Parts: sequence; structure tokens; C-alpha cells
Amino acid sequence: MKTKTEWNQRRETGVGEECGVFGIYDIDGKDVASSIYYGLCALQHRGQESCGIVVSDTRGERGNIAYHKDQGLVSEVFKADMLASLHGNLGIGHVRYSTTGGSTRENAQPLVLNYIKGTLALAHNGNLINAPELKEELVYGGAIFHTTTDSEMIAYCIAKERVHTRNVEEAILCTSRKIRGGYALVVMSPRKLVALRDPFGLKPLCIGKRGHAYVVASESCALDAVGAEFIRDIEPGEMIAITKDGIISNKELQQEKRAHCIFEYIYFARLDSTMDGIGIYDARIRLGRALAKAWPADADLVTGVPESGITAARGFAMETGLPFELAFYKNSYVGRTFIKPTQKERRSSVRIKLNVLEPVVRGKRIVLVDDSIVRGTTMANLIRMLKAAGAKEVHVRISAPPFLYPCYYGTDVPSNDQLIASEHTTEEIRTLIGADSLGYMKIEDLQTVVGDLGICKACFDNQYPVSEGKESRI
Repeated sequence: MKTKTEWNQRRETGVGEECGVFGIYDIDGKDVASSIYYGLCALQHRGQESCGIVVSDTRGERGNIAYHKDQGLVSEVFKADMLASLHGNLGIGHVRYSTTGGSTRENAQPLVLNYIKGTLALAHNGNLINAPELKEELVYGGAIFHTTTDSEMIAYCIAKERVHTRNVEEAILCTSRKIRGGYALVVMSPRKLVALRDPFGLKPLCIGKRGHAYVVASESCALDAVGAEFIRDIEPGEMIAITKDGIISNKELQQEKRAHCIFEYIYFARLDSTMDGIGIYDARIRLGRALAKAWPADADLVTGVPESGITAARGFAMETGLPFELAFYKNSYVGRTFIKPTQKERRSSVRIKLNVLEPVVRGKRIVLVDDSIVRGTTMANLIRMLKAAGAKEVHVRISAPPFLYPCYYGTDVPSNDQLIASEHTTEEIRTLIGADSLGYMKIEDLQTVVGDLGICKACFDNQYPVSEGKESRI
């Protein structure tokens, strides 16, 4: 296995990603491109750099594959005429976010392969920690790579295994025994839709139904967007295969240990989603309440950073009895600062994204709640803006513990040298950002937010469920 230093260097080249996946099979034979479009729009928060749709028409003697993908938002890449040209009742889609250096048209997904058994399309959310070894094996086997993503390695492995297996499901299972890390996959052959979730449940995936159409997606909000009824979460280590005959579930990969990404509940998932039996809105209210119990403040009002800190701020206000107020106007046409590819773009976004509502904050002692402090730049800017608008004091409360370690499974927590908490104490951070006080969520309180759900919180405590070969192999 590579060392953590090598992994940090690899992340800085842009291979790691946090994405959204979507798949649908309409057994009645209705075109699905528009449904995929709406599903991807609902998942746009999971990736804003590129997107794509692949469809297959199972209504003829042979499935005909059509696809389109490019850099940009879903609404930019897919216009009405483009969607109308994608005919098929089976399809998958993807929205992508990469780290610095990986935002290219070639890396847009879904990936489409033509190989000896036909055509294969794949969309992937996650990151593999054994990608270097896997790539080396494939290269020496003659593979030629056209992208810099580990998703292409998964696709090649499936294609390679398919030559020796009875069907694509067996090929996917064989591949899953070789890969290590976090992943949610949707794979499409001309007549099948297959979804697979890693055995730890690091990445979310759920399934729903609309009439005679089955839908899989990273979040339940995407099911709502296409009028599908939520059936259940796909279980960690479970593979679902959907054909014209219905659904088959395979749980061969399941294991006892679970490690659901806590960051989904703190920040990344959309507020109206439900994941593994936990409503995201309720989880963030509980985060705010726990934060208030641990770090109360003598203040006049509570506010949150839009949109990431608003719900936890409401929970903080509920617990303390302080009034909740909106202190910022958000320009909704600017993307999320956390997932901008470069630091320069992050700073530019902050300046035009939020403006202070001066009458609300003038002369007030304010509790400002947000989900995290990663590099510290955004929070420092917000505090300066509040004080320039007349706020007497700004007490910062963060609904996550300090980020101390990078994530290797696909969430954009950068390398240690970019994490402000890895180099500074809480008091030093308070001084650097200009806050009057600073309190972080206690790591021991995270479990109370999600009940008995097994969670991964390695970016806070360095306890990786899959790391450098120390733990059980996925």
C-alpha cells in the first residue's frame, strides 16, 4: 500500500472525488433520459464540475446505447434537444466533483466501454485506496487509460472479469473483492441495471420505485425529484440487479462492521434526504442541540452560515432559547465554496456569495454556527463582514469536530498541510479567524446524533476503517 504522504500527493493531483449517481430501468419501456436529468439536478450539490447520461433501449432485439457528457452543471450540459435525442428505457447518470487538477472533460462520467462482451457503462461515487496497485496490474495486462479516475480501473476490472463469468453481476462481484475503499456503483449493460454499495456503507445508495420503473440514487431526494417512492437503502455490501423480470439482491459481500460517512449527516447530503434510516434535517437539529449543550454562549441571537450551518443553528437556538435570525443574504446563483477546485476560486465565491443583513447584526452579540472549518479562510471573511456591519461579538460554533486528517474515501477533506486544525490549537484558530470564542462539536457527541449507526469519523480521529492494509479487505 502507498503511504499517507503518497496518498496526499495523489489527492492533490485530482483523483479523489465526491459525486452523485443515479440509475433507472423502466420495464414498461418509457424513455428515461428526462427522469435521469431531474434526478441529477436533485443531486447537483454532490458535484458541479461535470455530468453525463447514458441510456440503453431494451425494446428492440439488441440494446442500443446512446450517451452525452461534458463539463458543467446539469442544466448547462443538457438542453431539451439533447435530452430528446437520448432514447432508451434503461439508463444511468452522474454528477462529478474532483479535487484540484482532475476537472477535465475526459474524466466526466458515466464511463462507457466497448469490449468483447458488448457495452458497459459505469458511474461511481467514492475513492479506492488501492488504486495505484490496481492500475499497475491493469497496465501490465495491456490496459490503456483515457482518464485519471479510479472509476476507469473499476470499469476495466469488470470488463476483464466478464470474459470468465456467466454474467455482468458475477463480474462485478469478482471486481468488488479486488477493490478497497468507499464506493457506490451503478453499472449498466444493454439490458441490466446493477447497483453496488461498499461493505462498510461509506457511500450512500438507495432504491425506489415509480410504477414499473425501478430507480437507484445516491440520495432519497433524487427519488422524490422523479416521483419515485422510496423503498429502502441498499445495504452495505449489497448488490442489486434489475432486469425486465424484476430485482435480485445479492448480499455475499456483507460484513458485520459498518462505517457510514458521518460527513454526509453533518454537511454533504441534502437537507430533505433520508440516509440509512436517519433524516438529514433531524440529524442536523440534533447536532445543533448537542453543540449548544457543550458550548453555550452569552449572546443576543443565533445565526447560521447559509446553507450549511442554518439547520444546526436552529438546533442551537432551540436548545438555548436564544432567538434565531438570518444574518446573511445568500446569492443562490453562486456554487458552494467548499467544493470549488482552487483556493482562489473559493475566496472569490465568498465575496459574491453572501452579504450581511446589517439591521439584524448591528450592536448584537452573535453566535455564528457552521458545519466545519477546513482552511479557515471563509470563516475569517464572514467574521470580518459581520463586525464591519456592526456586530459587537461573534462567537463561532462548529457542528463538527476539528478536521485533523484527510479523507481517502472520496470526500474533499484535503491533505494535512491544508487543514488549519492540524497545525493550530483551537485558541490559535480563534485568534486567526477573529472570533470572540470558538467551540467545536465534541467527537464523543457525534454518535448521539446518529444513534447506533456505525460511522466513519476518521477525518476527526484517524481511525480509518480501510487504511494501509491494517483492516479487513473490501
